[in-house]
Amino acid sequence: MIQTQLIYCGDNLQKLRDLPGACVDLIYIDPPFNSNRNYEVFWGDTQEKRAFNDRFGAVEHYIHWMRPRVMELYRALKPTGSFYYHCDWHADAYVRVMLDQVFGADAFNTHIIWRRTNAKGLAFRSFPNNHDSIFFYAKGKKHTFNRQYLPLDKDYIEGFYRFRDPGTGRRYQLADLTNPNKNRPHLTYEFLGVTRVWRWTKERMEKAHADGLIVQSEPGGVPRLKRYLDEQEGVPVDSIWTDIPPIQSQSDESLGYPTQKPLVLLDRIIRASSDPGDVVLDAFCGCGTTLVAAQLLKRKWIGVDISPTACRVMGRRLTKDCHLREGKDFWLRDLPKTAEELHKYPPFEFENWAVTALNAVILNGQAIANRAQVGDMGIDGRVYSVAAVKEKQEGYDLFGAADRWFPVQVKQKDKAGRPDIDAFETAMQRQRRDKGFFIAFDYTRDAHLEIKRAAREHNLEILPITVQEILDEKAHIRV
Repeated sequence: MIQTQLIYCGDNLQKLRDLPGACVDLIYIDPPFNSNRNYEVFWGDTQEKRAFNDRFGAVEHYIHWMRPRVMELYRALKPTGSFYYHCDWHADAYVRVMLDQVFGADAFNTHIIWRRTNAKGLAFRSFPNNHDSIFFYAKGKKHTFNRQYLPLDKDYIEGFYRFRDPGTGRRYQLADLTNPNKNRPHLTYEFLGVTRVWRWTKERMEKAHADGLIVQSEPGGVPRLKRYLDEQEGVPVDSIWTDIPPIQSQSDESLGYPTQKPLVLLDRIIRASSDPGDVVLDAFCGCGTTLVAAQLLKRKWIGVDISPTACRVMGRRLTKDCHLREGKDFWLRDLPKTAEELHKYPPFEFENWAVTALNAVILNGQAIANRAQVGDMGIDGRVYSVAAVKEKQEGYDLFGAADRWFPVQVKQKDKAGRPDIDAFETAMQRQRRDKGFFIAFDYTRDAHLEIKRAAREHNLEILPITVQEILDEKAHIRV
């Protein structure tokens, strides 16, 4: 028995290797798409904006990166389990080949097309790509599957369920009772004066007639069955999903995450391929939609994400949407807890952690992996004002024309000194910013004096923040 209701922070490859084999009933993943572009992200009420790279260069690098993770997911899946891989047109053909190799071609079940209601863009001399692919694999032939249904169309109801019972007002249609297979001697008999090959035995026909379910409109007419509308399950969901719109920026559900999937999408997948009490795993759980859907459907769950900030967002979302308590109803594991742990981070990972934890945006998706590429010398991130965030419009760049942002500088050193502050002042003045945030483990006395001098002589407000203040969640920004 594995522990569930857990969010692991870290590289999912290592976390998956720690899971026992055949322990999960349903896996859904929505990994990066090899779309060769950067995404920029807001996280809900905190107004954090961060970026992550969805950029693998050549598709073979993407598949090479994903294959060992899929192999570990296959190992963790029960023989009765199901697997869903969500991707888009950039790499879906290559993903399908890779999944066939790992699961076996016979394990392939359905290629689901999720049609979004808004096209990504009108490409020159091309049709707009307006769908995602979801590959559904079943590890064994006895996998769980609960058929899902859509409501009947209103026009269909009006056209086919035209009759109503006088007493109850229940809608019904008259359905054929004859058997399409004429070679059924045991079902060939006379009923209400009409001889046919019927679908049912004579005993069943007589009982249905006695119950008022069979109608003969006139003597000699072929009897027909009353099929009540309120007894129908609806239209079976097929492989083309057009009824689920994407998350829009104005939606109450939106957290601003660019690849956030609608809760109803995960609700359908989880209902179809698991039962209450089953274990659901999402190894790229992002803003936690899979976990919320699983919790609301009374499933057990495990989530993995490499971003500490994403893991915190998931925790807040589970508390808000599912009324769960961290440490009692669910647990966050492997988040950085001490300054000593953060000292050991590689420089770019440390800067990613510091800026995202400060509710800021990492420029170009990679902090300062290459300062010359970032283009903002001496600035590692930006904090945008709440007013600027609210002005964001559909169709604009991330903030449209809004220009209210504040620079962030990060130094992975025990004590930032006066030269560090002085360099940040220069960067702020170059960008015409009068307020900024500096993050370090601590500061020298000269650094604090330089901050006071910058305020007095240049009217620059520099807010020094320590790593410990971030860990203690005391570094709240108001802009």
